[in-house]
Amino acid sequence: MGRDLKGLKLLIGTALLVAVSFGLYMSGARPSPAADTSAELQKLQESAQIFAKLFNEVSEYVKPSVVHVKATKVLKTEEFERFHPPSGEFPFGDEFFDRFFRGRVPKEFRQQGFGSGVIVDERGYILTNNHVVEGADEIAVTLGEKKEFKATVIGADPPTDVAVIKIEAEKLPVAKLGNSDEIKIGDWAIAIGNPFGLTQTVTAGIISATGRANVGIADYEDFIQTDAAINPGNSGGPLVNLKGEVIGINTAIFTRTGGYQGIGFAIPVNMAKAVMNSLIAKGKVTRGWLGVAIQDVTEDLAKSFGLPGTKGVLARDVTPDSPAERAGMQRGDAIMEYEGKKVSDANHLRNMIAQTEVGKVVNINVLRKGTTKGLTVTIGEQPAGLFAAAGPGAEPSKDLGMIAYGFDPAGIKIWWDSDGWPVIEAVSPGSPAQKSRLKAGDKILKINDKSMQNAGWLE
Repeated sequence: MGRDLKGLKLLIGTALLVAVSFGLYMSGARPSPAADTSAELQKLQESAQIFAKLFNEVSEYVKPSVVHVKATKVLKTEEFERFHPPSGEFPFGDEFFDRFFRGRVPKEFRQQGFGSGVIVDERGYILTNNHVVEGADEIAVTLGEKKEFKATVIGADPPTDVAVIKIEAEKLPVAKLGNSDEIKIGDWAIAIGNPFGLTQTVTAGIISATGRANVGIADYEDFIQTDAAINPGNSGGPLVNLKGEVIGINTAIFTRTGGYQGIGFAIPVNMAKAVMNSLIAKGKVTRGWLGVAIQDVTEDLAKSFGLPGTKGVLARDVTPDSPAERAGMQRGDAIMEYEGKKVSDANHLRNMIAQTEVGKVVNINVLRKGTTKGLTVTIGEQPAGLFAAAGPGAEPSKDLGMIAYGFDPAGIKIWWDSDGWPVIEAVSPGSPAQKSRLKAGDKILKINDKSMQNAGWLE
């Protein structure tokens, strides 16, 4: 990438040493009020200058790789054009000629949107958000030195809101991509982008949270939350650490005013990197597939299945002839570990599976009837339109039903199919069934490991 990090690493080491020294000073004996504190004050000022220098160096190191993205949509419409006679008046009145003699004139309107991006390859590949370039007829990229280039979309992935665009240029300044799995809450974070069109803007804050999901921004959510100021126009720009490494792609803000309110979200760079590599290599994203319908473990489900707590994810159904079934996974298994990583919830597992390379052999630990079992699974390719499907293997629907009569105490209304299996017809809002994410169309196969086929009414 043509830029030396030795100076930046040395500065980071010095800043850490100063921080430790400052901590020892603050925890030790303090000078008396009568003592001359000018020397101590000077030390503190020097410490502040070192930290300021660190932020200066990181900002100057990353800024050249941050670009301004302008996306233009051409909207076509037609307008009536009125003909005006030389005399100024029509012989039969304006209304008559308006009706029969006005012509339709095509008009074009250019709608522009602005965002940010970060150069990830010196050949001109730029990482940004899908929503920045989606539907654009023209894309222009402006570098830090004000050079403007036309850009083309290499590929886009709406489920993660990641896109890769390219400009025809060489030997560009490239940002170093870090490892978002290593970040911790409380770490410093720097956002660089073009809020409201103000190019090369730098803001700083901390990592407020990780693993944010159910935000409603994308299908695959595992957001980094930060309080570094992010505003409209920052989308697609980098979130970096104090090593000058990109740890996230700024994507959205939580706001009631349209501007910064202290809550911003960034796509973890590990997720963005996997999507980017697939888009560049194949022009599309290929995701891993296990073939199991999953749900979070509630306290009631934990008691029902004899689980030690609410950690892990419950396999509520296994798709026939899927990677999960071929590996021996069963309905009712609690998935506790995936490739050595603890599984926290359904969204976490879903993201890990999707980012796994197709054909890779992975180890999964499940808890089955109180016994831990290790399964070896060869990950398959996610079928097209999987989450639009209804049936085994599909994601649980968010539509849990709104019919509110004729329910049993669990909050479900059922009917029996021709094979004697109970099928949920509707789920009552706020019921135990709804809280357990049961939904209309689910077939009830077992309760407490007892088969429900031809079992009569549910107990």
